[in-house]
Amino acid sequence: MASRIQRPRQRRMLSLTVQGSEQPSPHFMTVTLGGEDVQHLEQSGFDQAGRLFFADPDDDAAKVFLPSSERWILQLTLQGGKQRPRVRTYSIRRFQPEALAFDIEISLHEVDTASAAAPGTRWALAAEPGTEVAFLDEGHSYAPAPGAAWQLLVGDESALPAILAILEQSAANLPAEVFLEVPSPEDIRSDIQAPPGSIVRWLPRTDAGTKPGALALDAVKQARLPEGRFYTFTAGESSLATGIRRHLVGERGVVKSDISFRVYYSHGRASL
Repeated sequence: MASRIQRPRQRRMLSLTVQGSEQPSPHFMTVTLGGEDVQHLEQSGFDQAGRLFFADPDDDAAKVFLPSSERWILQLTLQGGKQRPRVRTYSIRRFQPEALAFDIEISLHEVDTASAAAPGTRWALAAEPGTEVAFLDEGHSYAPAPGAAWQLLVGDESALPAILAILEQSAANLPAEVFLEVPSPEDIRSDIQAPPGSIVRWLPRTDAGTKPGALALDAVKQARLPEGRFYTFTAGESSLATGIRRHLVGERGVVKSDISFRVYYSHGRASL
């Protein structure tokens, strides 16, 4: 679920390879994807995201069919189970146009139990340079309201790549109040680039039983926010994204058109 997603004006399935990877913190992996097809990827929005198609590490990659068309659902229905790739949606963390490459940053789940880890986590931990993937641009939704004096950015770990990309690219005259929930204190970043006057509140979960998004939602409800009209971008677990929107509209009188929200997943359920 999302609000006002701006779809690409034109798009095509990109055939790419892994160029490299690094793990900036315990629960995140940055993977660089590149190839000649990157020239066909339009940089259209700060929270731009796309579907990544990849072979499960336990499968024979040579036998996995990576789609070649934006009509990927039709192509995959014609393939047998072992031939179908895994599919997950990831935000573009950073473009590298001069290198015909871009970074995606993957939130790692169940990293201590590899056999039970989510498919994206297992792939990110095993991906090596040369690993083949396919990528399809799915657009963006971040679009600050005209006249906004500041912006509110709220998300859990699944939204971290999009929110950090937004902060890095935001106009200098649009400071941000940020509430960013992460799995552990070790995932807090110290090298954040943001517009002058921005405040970034890191919300690490210290209780393993806490549902993702709950800390961020409660923090915003309790927060004393700046005066003036503001634009909101909130994304992540379904209860967080919809809860922030409901709170702002119902309790703070924010008009719906000043809020962009994206549900990336529902807790306990896989999301494509």
